[in-house]
Amino acid sequence: MAATVRADEGAVAPSQDGTVVTWSVTELAEVRERLATEITELNQEIAKAETEIASSDVTDGAGDDQADAGARTYEREREIALTLNSRDLVAQNERAIARIDAGTYGVCESCHKPIGKERLQAFPRATLCVACKQREERR
Repeated sequence: MAATVRADEGAVAPSQDGTVVTWSVTELAEVRERLATEITELNQEIAKAETEIASSDVTDGAGDDQADAGARTYEREREIALTLNSRDLVAQNERAIARIDAGTYGVCESCHKPIGKERLQAFPRATLCVACKQREERR
């Protein structure tokens, strides 16, 4: 049985351990707001990091020794990696919001059973239940 959790109505569905998972309209709105706030914060961090990356390109100095150039390259690559990670988190949050809007939030994308409410409260962008996530990580 696939559970449906809609943004415009509460939902009740059995979890994998047999307990009942209940999401109220208010709880879904809170999750949605939390995700949206995080998206805003991440986008601000991304913009700041991109500005710093761009300005470091302009200020690269001639005459630096190899150690300075290597350290600067390492820091630049680290900033780029962190920015890419932030972009990935934005995409995950946007996907979670889309799942709330579509009424599929809280349903495992692999087995189509409900994802535990506690898991979603701790990690609101989860798309897999614990069992499916464990299977995925073993591969």
